[in-house]
Amino acid sequence: MRILLQRVTQASVTIDDRVAGSIGRGFLLLVGFNHSDTMAEVAWLTEKVAGLRLFNDADGKMNLDLAAVGGGVLVVSQFTLYGDTSKGRRPSFIGAARPDTAIPLYEAFLAALRATGQSVASGEFGADMQVSLINDGPVTLMLERNAP
Repeated sequence: MRILLQRVTQASVTIDDRVAGSIGRGFLLLVGFNHSDTMAEVAWLTEKVAGLRLFNDADGKMNLDLAAVGGGVLVVSQFTLYGDTSKGRRPSFIGAARPDTAIPLYEAFLAALRATGQSVASGEFGADMQVSLINDGPVTLMLERNAP
């Protein structure tokens, strides 16, 4: 499971000219799954995202988490995070989990984030989406936990 996290001042995802999800201050999470991912990765990354201290305190230090700033989370499925460009000119996506594996994990991740008390918006798994954001900082991190 890979997450490209971007700290944002605002972000939204649009599907067929309809805003499917939007947030103000918070995290935009582009999330991809591979074949070996399980609920263990979902649980670990949920805790990691909810607890990351990436917002500035009064001294300008990254010491505050989402809850401390009343931030939201926008989650967008992104199988291309597992694109392999090591050979040729066209990426291979063989490392990405197939929908029958990825969809339950994606839905579990959304539910787990909501269970932490986070305000969570999302796109639609597999949809053609347009994502808009204002990256704050910029702060961008790649989060990943490989299966044990």
